[in-house]
Amino acid sequence: MMEIPGRSALGLGHCRAMLHNRKIIAYIATSADGFIARPDGSFDWLERPRPKGNYGMGAFYKSIDTTLWGRKTSDMALDFQKRGVPGTAFDTKVKNYVFTRGPLPPAAPAGVEFVNEPIKAFATRLREKKGKNIWMMGGAGIIASFLDAGEIDEFMIHVIPKFIGEGIPLIASARRTVPLKLISCTKFPDGVVKLHYAVR
Repeated sequence: MMEIPGRSALGLGHCRAMLHNRKIIAYIATSADGFIARPDGSFDWLERPRPKGNYGMGAFYKSIDTTLWGRKTSDMALDFQKRGVPGTAFDTKVKNYVFTRGPLPPAAPAGVEFVNEPIKAFATRLREKKGKNIWMMGGAGIIASFLDAGEIDEFMIHVIPKFIGEGIPLIASARRTVPLKLISCTKFPDGVVKLHYAVR
């Protein structure tokens, strides 16, 4: 977790005929072996001194006004909030959508709306509204679902120079081939590398 301030097997449906005014961007950190969290969801391995500019997080955050969460990631954030972990509260200055496959909860935290409609319909409706870009927070399941629906425009992956051996992958496993176009590669003094890709 970053701190807060039906497709074919070949992925042929990912080709885009038009550019979206509001892009859905997966902005996330992974270990050097491709995991976003340990098997229990913890991310102690992300704790490290931050360089000046915090890897561009501030600039990115100014470019978005909406955040998309998977239910498990949302529940994890709520648990961290209860335990007083800093930087895990929902920012009520942006719109937070939490996707759930089950029944919608009777109540939602401030600034949060639960969603269980089809991804394509939701993304189309969201993109039609005026606004800034949209942060795909994760986790692996919702990233996979949006990617397989052709509804992720870009990935900004911060590769942390650590192996953690096992954990939750960046994208939930399935047979897919999704071509990417490298937009930029940024190396930071502490060894972190930011890979910025467009989904073709």
